Amino acid sequence: MDEIKELKEVKELLEQKQYTRLRQRLCEMNEADIAVIMEDLEEKDMLKIFRILPKDMAADVFSYMDVDNQQYIITSLSEKDAGNIIDNLMADDATDLLEEMPANIVKKVLASASPETRRDINHLLRYPEDSAGSIMTVEYVDFKENLTVQQAIQKIRNVGLDSETINICYVLDSRRTLVGTVALRYLLLSEPDEIIGDIMHENVISINTLMDQEEVARQFKKYDFTAMPVVDNENRLVGIITVDDIVDIMEQEATEDIEKMAAIVPSDKPYLKTSVLETWKKRIPWLLLLMISATFTGKIITSFESALSAYGILAAFIPMLMDTGGNAGGQASVTVIRGLSLNEVEFRDLPRVIFKEFRVSILCGITLGMANFIKLLVIDRVAINVAIVVCVTLVAVVMIAKFVGCILPMCAKKIGFDPAVMASPFITTIVDAISLLIYFEIATFMLSL
Repeated sequence: MDEIKELKEVKELLEQKQYTRLRQRLCEMNEADIAVIMEDLEEKDMLKIFRILPKDMAADVFSYMDVDNQQYIITSLSEKDAGNIIDNLMADDATDLLEEMPANIVKKVLASASPETRRDINHLLRYPEDSAGSIMTVEYVDFKENLTVQQAIQKIRNVGLDSETINICYVLDSRRTLVGTVALRYLLLSEPDEIIGDIMHENVISINTLMDQEEVARQFKKYDFTAMPVVDNENRLVGIITVDDIVDIMEQEATEDIEKMAAIVPSDKPYLKTSVLETWKKRIPWLLLLMISATFTGKIITSFESALSAYGILAAFIPMLMDTGGNAGGQASVTVIRGLSLNEVEFRDLPRVIFKEFRVSILCGITLGMANFIKLLVIDRVAINVAIVVCVTLVAVVMIAKFVGCILPMCAKKIGFDPAVMASPFITTIVDAISLLIYFEIATFMLSL
C-alpha cells in the first residue's frame, strides 16, 4: 500500500514540476523502493527521476533496476555521466550489466570509466560464465599479518565505504596468499596494539574462482556465511562473494530448473519482456521432440488393433493408465531431481533410491488398483476379467513409472547432463509408450485375444 501511495506522490510532483521537493522526498526513501517506483513510470519520467537523484544515490538505485531499464538509462546519459555511474557501482554489478549490453555501448561506457574500474571489470570478464570468478566482487578489505588493530581500523575508515562489506576482513601474507580472516567485532573489542596475525581466524573456508555458481550457493548454505573469499589455484585472494549475490543465483538456478522441467529452453528475460518470437523459439524445440517421440504411442495402439476390436472397452481406460503412469513418474523424478540439486542424493545411492521407489510404487500401485477395481465394478459396471486386466496393468504401470522416474535423472547427472531435463514431459512420453505395451500384453494374455 505504501508503494502505491509513494508512486502516486512521485507522479504528482513530476506533473507539477516540483523538482526540488521531489528530490527531497526521494532522498528520504530507500534506494530499492525508488527503483521499484521508477520501473512503474514511463521511460521519459524514469530518466527525469534518475537525473534528479544525487550522484551517489543514483548509482545505488541503478544497481536495483532490471537490465532493460539500466541499458535505457546508460544509453540516454552522456559518456561522462555513464562513466560516473559505472565507477560508483560495485565491480560485480558493473560486470553483470556490461555482459548484457551491446558491444558498442560497452565500449562507450568503459571509455568514460576510471582506469581502476576498467581494470576490475576486465578482470571479472575473463572468468567463465556462471563461475565464482564471474560473480565475485573485488571490493573488499584486506590486511597484512603484521598490522596492528589500530592500523587495521584506520584502513577500514579509509577504504570501507568503497568495499562490498567490512563485517569480515581478510588477512594476507607477502604473496597475497589468504592466511586468515578477522571479524570487525573482534577488531573493535581488541586492544589497539594487538597484531592482526595473533587474533585472526586461521581456518578459512574459501571458494576457487572456477567453481560453478550453483556449487557456490551450496557452500553458502552449508556454512551459513554472509561472505566468502574467492581464491585462485595458488590460494591467492582475488575477490569475495556476498550473500546478496547468492540470493540472485538461487533464484536464477531455480527458474532455470523449473523451465527445463517444463520442457522450455531457459531464458534470462522476465516473462512480460520476452517477445512472442523469443518465447516461441524457447518452447518449440522440446515440443517438436516430444511430439515426434509421442508418435510411438500411436504405433503401439495400431499394432494392437485386434485386441481393441475384440474388447472395445479397453480403449476407454487408456487415458487413465497413461495419465497415472505419467503422474507417478513425475513424482519420482521431481523428488530425485530436487535431491540431486541439494546434494542429498548421489549416483552411488542409485540402488537405495530404486529400492525405496520400488516399495513406494507397490504401496501406491496396490492402493490405486484396489480403488480402481471397486470403481470399475460398482460405477462403470465392466466385466470382472476386464477390471482385473486394468487394475493389474495399473499396478505394473505405477511400478515401471516410478523406476523410470528415479533412474533417468540420476543417469543424466552421471553423464554430465542437467537432471532437470529428465523431468515430467520427457518421462511422461516414455512411460506412455511403456504403459500401452504393458496394457495390451496383459490384455492379450488374460483375455486370450
